[in-house]
Amino acid sequence: MADTIATADTPPPAGRPRLRRLAAVVNSASGGVGTGAAAALASLVSGQGLELTLAEPAPGEIEAAVRAAVDAAPDLLVILAGDGTARRAAELSGPDGPLIAPLAGGTMNVLPHALYGAQPWAAALAKILERGVERMVCGGRVDGRAFYVAAILGAPALWGSVREAIRAGRFDKAGRGIRYALSRAFSGDLHYALDGNPSRQTEALVLITPTVSTALPGEAAALEAASVDIRGADQAVGLAFNGLTGDWRRDPRVSVQTCDRGHARARRPIPCILDGEIQSVGRHVDFAFEPRAFRALVPAGGAA
Repeated sequence: MADTIATADTPPPAGRPRLRRLAAVVNSASGGVGTGAAAALASLVSGQGLELTLAEPAPGEIEAAVRAAVDAAPDLLVILAGDGTARRAAELSGPDGPLIAPLAGGTMNVLPHALYGAQPWAAALAKILERGVERMVCGGRVDGRAFYVAAILGAPALWGSVREAIRAGRFDKAGRGIRYALSRAFSGDLHYALDGNPSRQTEALVLITPTVSTALPGEAAALEAASVDIRGADQAVGLAFNGLTGDWRRDPRVSVQTCDRGHARARRPIPCILDGEIQSVGRHVDFAFEPRAFRALVPAGGAA
Protein backbone atom coordinates (compact mmCIF):
# COMPACT_ATOMS: atom_id res chain seq x y z
CA MET A 1 0.00 0.00 0.00
CA ALA A 2 1.08 3.62 -0.41
CA ASP A 3 -0.01 6.65 1.63
CA THR A 4 1.03 10.29 1.28
CA ILE A 5 1.31 12.52 4.34
CA ALA A 6 1.29 16.23 3.44
CA THR A 7 2.93 18.46 6.05
CA ALA A 8 4.34 21.97 6.23
CA ASP A 9 7.65 22.69 4.52
CA THR A 10 10.40 23.53 6.98
CA PRO A 11 13.73 25.02 5.79
CA PRO A 12 16.72 22.89 6.81
CA PRO A 13 19.42 24.24 9.14
CA ALA A 14 22.55 25.54 7.47
CA GLY A 15 24.86 22.83 6.16
CA ARG A 16 22.19 20.15 5.93
CA PRO A 17 20.59 18.73 2.79
CA ARG A 18 17.14 20.11 2.02
CA LEU A 19 14.50 17.51 2.90
CA ARG A 20 10.86 17.93 1.99
CA ARG A 21 9.68 14.87 0.04
CA LEU A 22 10.50 11.51 1.63
CA ALA A 23 9.78 7.99 0.39
CA ALA A 24 9.91 4.92 2.60
CA VAL A 25 9.79 1.19 1.90
CA VAL A 26 8.91 -0.91 4.94
CA ASN A 27 9.08 -4.72 4.93
CA SER A 28 6.91 -5.65 7.90
CA ALA A 29 7.77 -9.34 7.38
CA SER A 30 11.47 -8.70 8.02
CA GLY A 31 12.93 -9.98 11.27
CA GLY A 32 13.60 -6.59 12.87
CA VAL A 33 10.50 -4.71 11.70
CA GLY A 34 7.17 -6.24 12.68
CA THR A 35 3.62 -4.90 12.72
CA GLY A 36 3.12 -1.26 13.61
CA ALA A 37 6.52 -0.17 12.31
CA ALA A 38 5.11 1.55 9.21
CA ALA A 39 2.69 3.61 11.28
CA ALA A 40 5.43 4.50 13.76
CA LEU A 41 7.73 5.61 10.94
CA ALA A 42 4.96 7.73 9.39
CA SER A 43 4.26 9.39 12.72
CA LEU A 44 7.93 10.17 13.27
CA VAL A 45 8.30 11.74 9.82
CA SER A 46 5.06 13.70 10.20
CA GLY A 47 6.37 15.14 13.45
CA GLN A 48 9.27 16.63 11.50
CA GLY A 49 6.91 18.44 9.13
CA LEU A 50 7.86 16.40 6.06
CA GLU A 51 5.91 14.80 3.21
CA LEU A 52 6.05 11.03 3.06
CA THR A 53 5.13 8.46 0.45
CA LEU A 54 5.04 5.12 2.24
CA ALA A 55 5.08 1.66 0.68
CA GLU A 56 4.55 -1.51 2.73
CA PRO A 57 4.86 -4.21 0.04
CA ALA A 58 4.34 -7.93 0.30
CA PRO A 59 7.59 -9.96 0.31
CA GLY A 60 7.35 -10.71 -3.40
CA GLU A 61 6.82 -7.04 -4.27
CA ILE A 62 9.78 -5.49 -2.43
CA GLU A 63 12.08 -5.17 -5.46
CA ALA A 64 9.38 -3.37 -7.44
CA ALA A 65 8.60 -1.07 -4.51
CA VAL A 66 12.25 -0.10 -4.08
CA ARG A 67 12.62 0.56 -7.81
CA ALA A 68 9.49 2.72 -7.83
CA ALA A 69 10.72 4.69 -4.82
CA VAL A 70 14.12 5.33 -6.42
CA ASP A 71 12.48 6.35 -9.72
CA ALA A 72 10.29 8.88 -7.87
CA ALA A 73 13.52 10.76 -6.92
CA PRO A 74 12.58 11.81 -3.37
CA ASP A 75 14.84 14.02 -1.27
CA LEU A 76 15.39 11.00 1.00
CA LEU A 77 14.59 7.30 0.59
CA VAL A 78 14.16 5.46 3.90
CA ILE A 79 14.52 1.68 3.89
CA LEU A 80 13.27 -0.34 6.87
CA ALA A 81 13.91 -3.94 5.87
CA GLY A 82 16.56 -6.66 5.82
CA ASP A 83 20.18 -6.59 4.66
CA GLY A 84 19.38 -7.59 1.09
CA THR A 85 16.85 -4.79 0.62
CA ALA A 86 19.20 -2.19 2.13
CA ARG A 87 21.98 -3.28 -0.19
CA ARG A 88 19.67 -3.30 -3.21
CA ALA A 89 18.32 0.18 -2.48
CA ALA A 90 21.85 1.56 -2.23
CA GLU A 91 22.81 -0.17 -5.48
CA LEU A 92 19.77 1.16 -7.38
CA SER A 93 20.25 4.69 -6.03
CA GLY A 94 23.96 4.90 -6.82
CA PRO A 95 25.98 8.09 -6.38
CA ASP A 96 23.59 10.22 -8.45
CA GLY A 97 20.26 8.89 -7.16
CA PRO A 98 18.27 9.72 -4.04
CA LEU A 99 19.88 10.24 -0.67
CA ILE A 100 19.09 7.07 1.32
CA ALA A 101 18.75 6.00 4.94
CA PRO A 102 18.96 2.18 5.35
CA LEU A 103 17.61 1.46 8.84
CA ALA A 104 18.07 -1.63 10.99
CA GLY A 105 15.14 -3.87 10.13
CA GLY A 106 16.85 -7.19 9.47
CA THR A 107 18.70 -9.88 11.38
CA MET A 108 22.33 -8.82 10.95
CA ASN A 109 21.82 -5.19 9.85
CA VAL A 110 25.33 -4.97 8.42
CA LEU A 111 24.97 -1.69 6.52
CA PRO A 112 22.68 0.10 9.04
CA HIS A 113 25.06 -0.67 11.90
CA ALA A 114 28.00 0.57 9.85
CA LEU A 115 26.26 3.90 9.25
CA TYR A 116 24.31 4.42 12.47
CA GLY A 117 25.77 2.09 15.06
CA ALA A 118 23.81 -0.63 16.86
CA GLN A 119 20.74 1.34 17.86
CA PRO A 120 16.98 0.95 17.24
CA TRP A 121 15.82 2.17 13.85
CA ALA A 122 13.47 4.82 15.28
CA ALA A 123 16.27 6.44 17.30
CA ALA A 124 18.57 6.49 14.26
CA LEU A 125 15.86 8.00 12.03
CA ALA A 126 14.97 10.69 14.56
CA LYS A 127 18.62 11.76 14.83
CA ILE A 128 19.28 12.01 11.12
CA LEU A 129 16.00 13.83 10.37
CA GLU A 130 16.83 16.40 13.03
CA ARG A 131 20.54 16.93 12.31
CA GLY A 132 21.77 14.50 9.69
CA VAL A 133 24.34 15.31 7.02
CA GLU A 134 24.99 13.90 3.56
CA ARG A 135 27.88 11.46 3.16
CA MET A 136 29.20 9.76 0.05
CA VAL A 137 29.65 6.08 0.93
CA CYS A 138 32.25 3.95 -0.81
CA GLY A 139 31.94 0.24 -1.50
CA GLY A 140 33.02 -2.54 -3.80
CA ARG A 141 31.78 -5.00 -6.36
CA VAL A 142 32.20 -8.75 -6.68
CA ASP A 143 31.17 -10.28 -9.97
CA GLY A 144 29.26 -7.07 -10.72
CA ARG A 145 27.32 -7.20 -7.42
CA ALA A 146 27.68 -4.34 -4.94
CA PHE A 147 28.73 -4.47 -1.30
CA TYR A 148 29.30 -1.59 1.09
CA VAL A 149 30.72 -3.15 4.25
CA ALA A 150 32.38 -6.50 3.59
CA ALA A 151 32.50 -9.43 1.19
CA ILE A 152 33.53 -12.98 2.12
CA LEU A 153 34.82 -15.30 -0.59
CA GLY A 154 35.61 -18.95 0.12
CA ALA A 155 34.43 -21.95 2.10
CA PRO A 156 33.57 -20.07 5.36
CA ALA A 157 30.79 -18.29 3.44
CA LEU A 158 28.99 -21.66 3.21
CA TRP A 159 27.97 -21.25 6.84
CA GLY A 160 25.74 -18.38 5.72
CA SER A 161 23.32 -20.84 4.10
CA VAL A 162 23.24 -22.83 7.34
CA ARG A 163 22.31 -19.67 9.23
CA GLU A 164 19.52 -18.88 6.75
CA ALA A 165 18.12 -22.41 6.97
CA ILE A 166 18.05 -22.30 10.76
CA ARG A 167 16.38 -18.89 10.69
CA ALA A 168 13.68 -20.31 8.39
CA GLY A 169 13.19 -23.38 10.61
CA ARG A 170 14.52 -25.73 7.88
CA PHE A 171 16.67 -27.88 10.16
CA ASP A 172 16.88 -30.69 7.59
CA LYS A 173 18.35 -28.23 5.08
CA ALA A 174 20.64 -26.84 7.79
CA GLY A 175 21.95 -30.33 8.49
CA ARG A 176 22.77 -30.89 4.83
CA GLY A 177 24.42 -27.47 4.73
CA ILE A 178 26.60 -28.30 7.72
CA ARG A 179 27.79 -31.53 6.13
CA TYR A 180 28.58 -29.77 2.86
CA ALA A 181 30.38 -26.89 4.59
CA LEU A 182 32.53 -29.31 6.56
CA SER A 183 33.38 -31.26 3.39
CA ARG A 184 34.77 -28.11 1.79
CA ALA A 185 36.37 -26.63 4.89
CA PHE A 186 40.16 -26.32 5.15
CA SER A 187 40.68 -27.16 1.48
CA GLY A 188 42.59 -24.01 0.50
CA ASP A 189 40.73 -24.15 -2.79
CA LEU A 190 40.58 -20.38 -3.35
CA HIS A 191 43.22 -18.68 -5.49
CA TYR A 192 43.32 -14.89 -5.68
CA ALA A 193 45.45 -12.06 -7.06
CA LEU A 194 45.42 -8.39 -6.03
CA ASP A 195 46.27 -5.45 -8.31
CA GLY A 196 48.07 -7.63 -10.85
CA ASN A 197 50.37 -9.30 -8.30
CA PRO A 198 51.11 -13.05 -8.38
CA SER A 199 48.32 -15.42 -7.43
CA ARG A 200 48.09 -16.80 -3.88
CA GLN A 201 46.15 -19.67 -2.34
CA THR A 202 43.96 -19.36 0.74
CA GLU A 203 40.93 -20.67 2.61
CA ALA A 204 38.98 -17.43 2.46
CA LEU A 205 39.38 -13.83 1.35
CA VAL A 206 37.58 -11.04 3.19
CA LEU A 207 37.23 -7.67 1.45
CA ILE A 208 36.49 -4.80 3.83
CA THR A 209 35.59 -1.23 2.86
CA PRO A 210 37.03 1.89 4.53
CA THR A 211 33.55 2.50 5.98
CA VAL A 212 34.23 -0.07 8.71
CA SER A 213 37.89 -1.08 8.39
CA THR A 214 40.01 -0.21 11.42
CA ALA A 215 43.16 -0.82 9.39
CA LEU A 216 42.34 1.86 6.80
CA PRO A 217 41.64 5.57 7.25
CA GLY A 218 38.05 6.53 6.43
CA GLU A 219 39.13 8.45 3.32
CA ALA A 220 41.24 5.58 1.96
CA ALA A 221 40.64 4.79 -1.71
CA ALA A 222 41.13 1.03 -1.45
CA LEU A 223 39.74 -2.17 -0.03
CA GLU A 224 41.31 -4.03 2.87
CA ALA A 225 41.91 -7.60 1.70
CA ALA A 226 42.36 -10.10 4.52
CA SER A 227 43.45 -13.59 3.52
CA VAL A 228 42.46 -16.23 6.10
CA ASP A 229 44.62 -19.33 5.71
CA ILE A 230 43.44 -22.04 8.11
CA ARG A 231 44.06 -25.75 7.65
CA GLY A 232 42.22 -27.40 10.50
CA ALA A 233 39.70 -27.05 13.32
CA ASP A 234 42.39 -26.20 15.89
CA GLN A 235 43.55 -23.27 13.77
CA ALA A 236 39.96 -22.13 13.31
CA VAL A 237 39.48 -22.09 17.08
CA GLY A 238 42.68 -20.09 17.48
CA LEU A 239 41.56 -17.53 14.94
CA ALA A 240 38.13 -17.31 16.57
CA PHE A 241 39.78 -16.57 19.92
CA ASN A 242 41.85 -13.81 18.36
CA GLY A 243 38.66 -12.41 16.85
CA LEU A 244 37.05 -12.27 20.27
CA THR A 245 40.02 -10.39 21.70
CA GLY A 246 40.09 -7.92 18.79
CA ASP A 247 43.56 -9.03 17.60
CA TRP A 248 42.53 -11.09 14.59
CA ARG A 249 44.77 -9.15 12.18
CA ARG A 250 47.80 -10.16 14.27
CA ASP A 251 47.00 -13.84 13.90
CA PRO A 252 49.74 -15.56 11.84
CA ARG A 253 47.03 -17.22 9.74
CA VAL A 254 45.79 -13.82 8.53
CA SER A 255 47.52 -11.75 5.85
CA VAL A 256 46.26 -8.19 5.34
CA GLN A 257 46.85 -6.06 2.23
CA THR A 258 45.10 -3.23 0.41
CA CYS A 259 43.89 -3.38 -3.16
CA ASP A 260 42.00 -1.46 -5.79
CA ARG A 261 40.95 -4.55 -7.73
CA GLY A 262 41.64 -8.25 -8.11
CA HIS A 263 40.21 -11.60 -9.06
CA ALA A 264 39.60 -15.01 -7.50
CA ARG A 265 39.12 -18.50 -8.88
CA ALA A 266 38.34 -21.98 -7.58
CA ARG A 267 37.57 -25.45 -8.94
CA ARG A 268 33.91 -25.08 -7.99
CA PRO A 269 31.55 -22.07 -7.68
CA ILE A 270 32.95 -19.76 -5.01
CA PRO A 271 30.85 -19.40 -1.84
CA CYS A 272 30.16 -15.70 -1.37
CA ILE A 273 28.51 -13.41 1.19
CA LEU A 274 28.02 -9.69 0.47
CA ASP A 275 27.01 -7.52 3.45
CA GLY A 276 25.50 -10.52 5.22
CA GLU A 277 23.61 -11.87 2.19
CA ILE A 278 24.47 -15.12 0.39
CA GLN A 279 25.18 -14.64 -3.32
CA SER A 280 25.59 -17.11 -6.16
CA VAL A 281 28.77 -16.55 -8.18
CA GLY A 282 30.84 -18.65 -10.54
CA ARG A 283 34.29 -20.23 -10.40
CA HIS A 284 36.02 -17.03 -11.57
CA VAL A 285 35.12 -13.60 -10.17
CA ASP A 286 36.53 -10.10 -10.45
CA PHE A 287 36.27 -7.58 -7.63
CA ALA A 288 37.04 -3.87 -7.35
CA PHE A 289 36.85 -0.86 -5.07
CA GLU A 290 34.08 1.68 -5.78
CA PRO A 291 34.93 5.12 -4.31
CA ARG A 292 31.50 6.71 -5.00
CA ALA A 293 28.83 4.11 -4.34
CA PHE A 294 25.80 5.97 -2.92
CA ARG A 295 24.80 8.98 -0.81
CA ALA A 296 23.57 8.38 2.74
CA LEU A 297 22.02 10.60 5.40
CA VAL A 298 24.09 10.01 8.53
CA PRO A 299 24.49 11.57 11.99
CA ALA A 300 26.57 14.75 11.96
CA GLY A 301 29.21 13.18 14.21
CA GLY A 302 29.35 9.82 12.44
CA ALA A 303 27.95 6.44 13.54
CA ALA A 304 27.23 5.74 17.18
